This record gives sequence, structure tokens and C-alpha cells, in this order.
Amino acid sequence: MTTRAARLALTGLLLTGALSACQSEPALESRPAESSPTAAPTSPSDPGQQPPPQPPPLGTVAPVWLGTRVLPRTEEGFGEVRPTPPVMRERRWNTPDPIAPLPGRGFKALVADPAPDDVIARSTWRRGCPVARTDLAWVRMTYWGFDGRRHSGEMLVNSTVAGDVVDVFRELYRTRYPVESMGIERVAELDAPPTGDDNSTGAFVCRPVTGGTAFSQHAYGLAIDLNPFQNPYLRGDVVLPELASAYLDRSWVRPGMVTSGGPVVRAFAAVGWEWGGDWSSLKDYQHFSLNDL
Repeated sequence: MTTRAARLALTGLLLTGALSACQSEPALESRPAESSPTAAPTSPSDPGQQPPPQPPPLGTVAPVWLGTRVLPRTEEGFGEVRPTPPVMRERRWNTPDPIAPLPGRGFKALVADPAPDDVIARSTWRRGCPVARTDLAWVRMTYWGFDGRRHSGEMLVNSTVAGDVVDVFRELYRTRYPVESMGIERVAELDAPPTGDDNSTGAFVCRPVTGGTAFSQHAYGLAIDLNPFQNPYLRGDVVLPELASAYLDRSWVRPGMVTSGGPVVRAFAAVGWEWGGDWSSLKDYQHFSLNDL
């Protein structure tokens, strides 16, 4: 065999061996893919996974239409009484505080006696009211909200009872009695169209008694209405607020209600105030006053 022939033969043998080796090894595409560790199923308690958001309990978030749906007026001038909307049958939300948060922690009260002119100016006081403007004190206090948080509100009261009012709300704070809002009524609110869903706790309002002509004890700064929606006024067919009929069932005790012999009645009784829920001719569950009027 010539040298050239020998080289060709050797080359052929090498190529044959290489092809055999390639054919005996599986092709790359046919290899099984490397297995990766299977992720363990997660549970809501795993740090990396949050449980799906749950809707807040019914009644804990104020509806967007609050205070905007005007009711037809009756011959007496009140709004038409209508069934309580489901979201309000167990009402337990808070509306924005009317004043800046009071400093510190726990119960706090600040009394300005007499009330500053700018505070009187945004109230319902006017010439002809049965109390002098200088006889009204501006009381700012903290209170527990339905959201379980500390809130701040204000009211105007007769200077002679400012200390007693502070004592009452200090006790209500201690017992964690919830209040939705606490503010001073303005003139525009006296003749505002009825929406039947107000729930502001307050004291001084220069107005006559409900359904009458004589001045109310509110006009003297000697009465407080507490959570009016949870504690409505009832006289015959008149219910105020007009959407609060579900709270006429006093056997179904819900947050914010005043109960006979309960901590709210006891706190007011300790300073000599009477409760409208004890009246026989009508029921005014929200109302507390010094002279039982």
C-alpha cells in the first residue's frame, strides 16, 4: 500500500469510529430535561403570600351617598320616615374629625371659657338666643371611635356645666363607649334639607324644642345629643333621624347605643343629668339634659 493510500485508509477508519460514537450518544434534543425542585404549596400563613383581601364588615364603612340623599318633607317639616338601609342597621364607622388631634395620649380635654369669638361666629348663636355668648364655653375633647381609635371633637356648652361635661366624657372614654363624630352645629345645618342619616354628637343649638316653639335646653347649652342615629327620637310616627328606625329595637344592643342603667346613663346621672329615654310621652334616646327638658 502506498503512503497516500495508507493515509486515506487511516482517515476512513477515524471517520467511521467518530460517526459510530456520535450515533451511540443520544441527540441533545432528546435528553430529558433536568428536573427542578417542585415549589411547595404555600398557605396564607407563609410570609411570602398574603391572604386575599376581605371586604370590611357591613356597616363599618360610610356609604358614599351619606348626607346627600334628600328626603321628601312631611307636613310637620321633617323628612319622610323610611326603612333603615342595610348598611346602617349596625352602623359603626367614623367620619372625619372636625378639629386637629389633641396632644398626648388617652383622654384629653381643653376648655376655653368664654368661647372665642371665631368659634361663636361659626355656631348657631345669634341675638335673641336665651343665653349670652359670653356664657358659652368651648370644650374640645378626645373620644373613642367605632374604629377603635382616639378621635378629637368639640362642642359648645353652658359655662356652668363645662366641668361636668368633661367628667362625663372622661368616663365614657374610660369605658370605651364609641362616638361617631363630635362637632358644633352651624347655622346652615338648621334649615338643611333632611337626609335622615346624621349622627353628630353635640350640645348647644339655638333652636326650639322638637315640634314646639319654646327654646330647647340645647339653646341654653344645657343638653347633649349623643350618637343620634343609634339613639333616635320617637314621637308617634316621627322618627329622627328619619332613617334610624332599625334602632328603635332597643333589645338588639349594638355599639353606640345608650341602654337603661348602662355606663352612659350612669355617667350623666353622676352629674345630675336626666335621660330622654326615660320619658313616657315620647322617647328621645339620644338626649341628656340638666333640667330633664
